Amino acid sequence: MKPITFTDSNFENEVVKSDIPVVIDFWAAWCGPCRMIAPVIEELAGEFDGKVKIGKLDVDENQQSAIKYGVRSIPTVLFIKNGQVADTVIGAVPKSVFVEKINALL
Repeated sequence: MKPITFTDSNFENEVVKSDIPVVIDFWAAWCGPCRMIAPVIEELAGEFDGKVKIGKLDVDENQQSAIKYGVRSIPTVLFIKNGQVADTVIGAVPKSVFVEKINALL
């Protein structure tokens, strides 16, 4: 399972109205730390398929969502439950940190 591509246009339906928790990686192609965590995000999308929506939002192409959620540095990963931000990780962190935060949503 590949991560979902979130955009400003699908954000409301895919994230805010989701009936399962959502993990969003706010990233950009030019961001080194974003590229470092990209394989981890892909692994998590497969491991939590059906339990959590995991996806990526390119901040260069989707600035409205990044601004709305106050994303000022990337990578920023938001953990959303019931349409609300439950937790945040800024920067490249080990996979175990993401797993711990995802499990807290379930």
